[in-house]
Amino acid sequence: MDGKIVTIPGDGIGPEIVREACKVLDKIGKVYRHSFQYTPVLMGGCSIDEYGVPLTDEALETARKSDAVLLGAVGGDVGNSRWYDVAPDLRPEAGLLAIRKGLNLFANIRPAYLYGELADACPLKKEITGSGFDLVIMRELTGGLYFGERHTREVNGVMEATDTLTYNENEIRRIAVKAFSIAMKRRKQVVSVDKANVLDSSRLWRKVVEEVAKDYPEVELRHMLVDNCAMQLVMNPGQFDVVLTENMFGDILSDEASMITGSIGMLSSASLNETKFGLYEPSHGSAPDIAGKDIANPIATILSAAMMLRYSFDLDKEANAVEAAVQKVLTDGFRTADIMTAGGRQVGTSEMGDLIAENIK
Repeated sequence: MDGKIVTIPGDGIGPEIVREACKVLDKIGKVYRHSFQYTPVLMGGCSIDEYGVPLTDEALETARKSDAVLLGAVGGDVGNSRWYDVAPDLRPEAGLLAIRKGLNLFANIRPAYLYGELADACPLKKEITGSGFDLVIMRELTGGLYFGERHTREVNGVMEATDTLTYNENEIRRIAVKAFSIAMKRRKQVVSVDKANVLDSSRLWRKVVEEVAKDYPEVELRHMLVDNCAMQLVMNPGQFDVVLTENMFGDILSDEASMITGSIGMLSSASLNETKFGLYEPSHGSAPDIAGKDIANPIATILSAAMMLRYSFDLDKEANAVEAAVQKVLTDGFRTADIMTAGGRQVGTSEMGDLIAENIK
């Protein structure tokens, strides 16, 4: 198989972690006889420096013509960066919104998995985490409050700001179908999260999700209010398999889920459209304070590449091989600085990539 991958190294530690993910993909290609072609493009602060905008039309078109996109991270230090003394639509993170919208990446998949070797780094008590947890948050990514109409104006001498939360049934149905499809490959459980006791949009969300559930009789569906879900994630994370929710709720809950794994440096993510095309990126940011020091954790990006193999290329065996290699390296005691524990052997970004690539079987 020949795969055409657009790489977006981005800012901060982005180039370092993308380099290690490509190293692992190249090893997969060698072992399993695949070929991956990489086309780098600029997005974020580096694109602002070069072109004056966080994402050019040409970069978006290049991404559109690929099979998948592998993204590092974008942005910098908000309090000390020339990239932020501009209008919001010209800041680095605006590139993320633009590429998601431009590629119709409406479905965000963010796994949260607790490795046994990292259990001590989890902020939750062991009696809560038990034997660990393995859940996926499915977040709708191109609708809702973040993309609704908005304005700020003065009304009778008082400043007033309005943000509009809108969903139509088609937007809800397509993300629900993705969630139930993924649940069928996992433990066949979906928890749909909303605020149906208050919001009309949530009541429509719940109605459409129940309609989709009828097409997946093997999947157990539960509804949960978002405030309760936020509590349940820290009280009993092991109860969740696939969590389905709208854009803003998903933004908040996925960040909460990331922290209970012990390190955000371990968490991958995928954003998919209605085809097999996807954008794959770590859940963490650009960490400009450690850029260029060879101490960033590349595992989240490497696991994102494994998701790419699984969802965009249908290479489940190869994805499993990457995940198994990560597990083997952790079991052998190797750690980057963010996940270092007593008795472990600390390694840098590049060496961690080498070790994972060496363990691809």
